[in-house]
Amino acid sequence: MTNKSNTRRTFLKKAAVGSAAIGLLNPAWSWASRNEVDKGKRVGIIGLDTSHSTAFTKVLNAADASPDYAGYKIVAAYPYGSRDIESSSKRIPGYIEEVKKLNVEIVDSIDDLLKKVDVVLLETNDGRLHKEQAIQVLKAGKRVFIDKPIAASLSDVVAIFEASRQYKVPLFSASSLRYIKGIESIDKSQVVGADTFSPAVLEKTHPDLFWYGIHGVETLYTVMGTGCRNVVRVHTDGTDVVIGTWADGRVGTFRGTRTGKHDYGGTVYTQNGNVKLGPYGGYEPLLKEIINYFETGNVPVKPEETIEIFAFMEAADESKRRGGAAVSLESVMSKLKK
Repeated sequence: MTNKSNTRRTFLKKAAVGSAAIGLLNPAWSWASRNEVDKGKRVGIIGLDTSHSTAFTKVLNAADASPDYAGYKIVAAYPYGSRDIESSSKRIPGYIEEVKKLNVEIVDSIDDLLKKVDVVLLETNDGRLHKEQAIQVLKAGKRVFIDKPIAASLSDVVAIFEASRQYKVPLFSASSLRYIKGIESIDKSQVVGADTFSPAVLEKTHPDLFWYGIHGVETLYTVMGTGCRNVVRVHTDGTDVVIGTWADGRVGTFRGTRTGKHDYGGTVYTQNGNVKLGPYGGYEPLLKEIINYFETGNVPVKPEETIEIFAFMEAADESKRRGGAAVSLESVMSKLKK
């Protein structure tokens, strides 16, 4: 028994040394080293101050990731990110630890990130930072998805798309509520109107609806399409209702809530009957669109639509300032040009 025990210990010791030599027993050995991410498939994240960052990482870096994600993996992240919006900035330390467990390298700057990745998820929750961050990525010639809100001002939204044209890199931005359940069954040519709703929590650093109302507004635009001419906003402490009139006479409304249970949904009125939207279907439908864009360069949401969505919300803010008067989208765009 003694000889057999000694022999077994010797074998295990040699096996352990050999395993360590190839990294199998080394906790610092990265996932990417065991299974290199193909060039062109390396994803970087800017901003670990939102749950979207960890949600996307868990899906893409899963050992059994769906073929829908075409082998794309998140390999590096720059954490910042808001530094002065407490609800966002306080998340960063915890989210850093979460993504590190998923074999994501934390880097010190966007420049460092861009050297290690092929495409970028700009996830920073703070839209005030997006123009500066996005332009760095576009200058590097890398495709970038910009999470909501694309910016914290209409002027920055327009500037980001101007930079996209200047550097000849297509980009898109969207809320995951663009893919809420029920929307896939709608023939948009048959839509005669719609009412949508979502939370509309306010954040003092952003225009009222940009921060969270964007979710329900984007749902509205997904079914109604572009062409809104003017909006009227009714505002109370707990609720916002924005009524938009489209050029063809259709009416779409958005209800933003700040009391009661938060929820997302709506009703779409069509020539063939009414369709209810909801419940929320999670991040994966959006993530599939992002990966398709990374692969092809084709954007599922045109710049003109995203710009109009933010003009709609800016016009709603102006209507609030005017006590609920009707405000045209053309007027807020003209003011921007001046």
